[in-house]
Amino acid sequence: MTRGQRAATGLLAAAVAAGAHRLLVARVRSPRWSRTNHAGDEVTLLEGPAAVLGATAGALAAGSPAGALAAGVSGALGALDDLAGDGSSKGLRGHLGAAARGEVTTGFVKVVGIGAAGLLAAALVDRDRGRAPSGTPVGTLVGGVVVAGSANLANLLDLRPGRALKATVLTGGLLALSRGEGGATAAAAVGAAAGLLPPDLAGRAMLGDTGANALGALVGTALVERTGLRGRLVAAAVLTALTLASEKVSFTAVIESTPGLRALDAWGRPAR
Repeated sequence: MTRGQRAATGLLAAAVAAGAHRLLVARVRSPRWSRTNHAGDEVTLLEGPAAVLGATAGALAAGSPAGALAAGVSGALGALDDLAGDGSSKGLRGHLGAAARGEVTTGFVKVVGIGAAGLLAAALVDRDRGRAPSGTPVGTLVGGVVVAGSANLANLLDLRPGRALKATVLTGGLLALSRGEGGATAAAAVGAAAGLLPPDLAGRAMLGDTGANALGALVGTALVERTGLRGRLVAAAVLTALTLASEKVSFTAVIESTPGLRALDAWGRPAR
C-alpha cells in the first residue's frame, strides 16, 4: 500500500473505534463494564470492545486477515478475563502457578488462547508470503511468540490513562512509516488507538484486557509481517525480557522515575 492508502486505513480504524465507543457507551448500561481506575474514579471498559472493532476493521481494510484474526481473538479472550476473571492470580507466573496446582483461571485460558491465535496469525502471514526464512516452522513459531508477547505487553502497560494507547501509536507509527511490509496493518493499530485517546486520557474509559490485548496483537502481527527470522528472534527476546522483568519490577515506578518517560506518560492527561 502507498502511504496515502495506509493513512486512509488508519483513519477508517480511528473512525470505527471512536464511533463504536460512543455507541456502546450510549447503549450499554451493564455494571459489568465498569471499573475503578488507579485514581479511584469509575470508568467504562467499553473502550475495549470499541478498540477490537476498530482494529479488526482496520486490519481487514489493510488486507491483513492475520491481523484481523489476532486482534479479534485476542480481544475476545481479553473480554473473557475482564468479565469473568476473579483476580485471584496475577501476572504470567500467577496464572501458570495456578494451572500447576490444577486451577484453570481465565487468565490461563487467555494465555493459551492468545498464544494459539498468535501462532495461527504468524502461519497465515508466512503462508501468504511463501518465502524463507520466515516461512520455516521455526520462523512461524517465533512469530507466534511475537504476536502473543506484544498482546501481553500492551496489557501490562494499561495501568494509567493513555499509556497503552501511546505505546501503540509510537511503535505502530514507526512500522507504518517504514517501507517494508506490515505498514498498513500497523496503521490500522495506530488509527484505532488514536481514535480512543480522548476518553482514555480524560480518565473516562480504559482499554482493559479486551482492548489492550487486541491492539498489542495487531502491532505484533504487523511486526511479523515486516520481519524475517532474525527480526522476529530479536523482537521475541525483547518481549520475553520485558514480560519477565514485569514480574519483578513495576513499569509505573520505572516510568515515573525517568524524566523523559514521565513527561510522555503524563502528556494529555488533565491535571488533578
